[in-house]
Amino acid sequence: MNTVSVDVVVAGSGPGGATVARELARAGKSVLIVERGRDWRGSPLYGTYAGAMMYADRNALLFTREGMQIIRPLMLGGATSMYAGCAAPPPEWLRNRFGVDVEADSAAFAAELEVRPLEPALRGAASTRLADAANSIGLDWQPQDKFMRPARAQRFDCGAHCLLGCRCSAKWNAAEFVDDAVAAGALLWQSSRVTKILVEDGVAIGLSGLRGRRREKFLVRAQHVIIAAGGIGTPLLLRTAGIDAGRGMAMDTTMMVYGSSDEAGMGDDPPMTWSSTDAELDVMYSTLIDPWLMYPIIMAVKGARWPATWPRWGRTLGVMVKLRDELSGGIDARGRVSRRLAPGDAARLDRAEETARRILIAAGCAQDTLIRTPLRGTHPCATARIGDVTDVDLETAVANLHVCDASVFPEALGRPTVLTIMGLARRLARRITTR
Repeated sequence: MNTVSVDVVVAGSGPGGATVARELARAGKSVLIVERGRDWRGSPLYGTYAGAMMYADRNALLFTREGMQIIRPLMLGGATSMYAGCAAPPPEWLRNRFGVDVEADSAAFAAELEVRPLEPALRGAASTRLADAANSIGLDWQPQDKFMRPARAQRFDCGAHCLLGCRCSAKWNAAEFVDDAVAAGALLWQSSRVTKILVEDGVAIGLSGLRGRRREKFLVRAQHVIIAAGGIGTPLLLRTAGIDAGRGMAMDTTMMVYGSSDEAGMGDDPPMTWSSTDAELDVMYSTLIDPWLMYPIIMAVKGARWPATWPRWGRTLGVMVKLRDELSGGIDARGRVSRRLAPGDAARLDRAEETARRILIAAGCAQDTLIRTPLRGTHPCATARIGDVTDVDLETAVANLHVCDASVFPEALGRPTVLTIMGLARRLARRITTR
């Protein structure tokens, strides 16, 4: 058995795990990052359809028991390996209602990573046409802040396909913070699956699991254990420590409304370069279309006849509707996700769809081409909620066992989550280093 002792062990390398590991390693702590997946950035398959089928959970065909698709990357960098690179500050209610203030920490990361909208010429002609149409009917669409620096790319090549993984290196990935942590002395174990949190006398003392292709057993002893395996993975691990997590979850339920015109569509535009929020419906709108080969797969979920609309993909515009939904469902003992829309959520989605249709028609799309995609879950969260499973310092009832990912959200954010998670991670690192 492979046994090691460190100050801190972190399970997961998404924005929470990578950030807290970097901060602690730079503070002089001995840190081990245990990642279930591996680093795909140097692979020729990264950012391809074949690659996405390999590094997304269940070959990108993970569905809730009710049929809602969830894309869950299992790789270094976690969800930031397959995201649209969108950024938003933490919601004020996190500070006002729950006493968790991470606004300054999140703002510091936004400054460090130069978070800002893309330059006008890079926002995409079709996406800008859609945003102009939305504004022409009295809505307020603005350029979306991005974790994206085109100057880093040898050739900026960002379209719908970059949701599969960024091949031009313009988008920030949490794996870069893992690199920083390793440079500061942290250890990284890839292809290593944690199976149990070790607890003695009510105190977390480490992790055990299986490492590498040979599935060799490992045991890590640590003064602090941080679980950052995401909204689905984290509650399953917490249960091995006797913590009742995963009852109820939020998902930021998302759909796209598509329409086609005689002009070029959004397939070659960077995703989500423009956005708007509707405070009354509690939804976010943005410019988004499924990648070319994913389009017929998603449409097949809708019904047998819908993949036949694939030939007009190149002329299609898409309005994303992201709903800040209510807690429901959860994760059972076998890891299966259950998620049902509350009646009020379904009604809000219907109203948001009507707005999306108005935008598409104003942008020149024909009425008979308008399609609503099946629902999908984009930010599984709130499965180890602050005030329920963790306290405001992200510590569980098991001493020295912490959680640092979207699972600690008390409720859905209804906005891009990464900056909030990073702010929580820096706050947690500060708590541990000053304890």
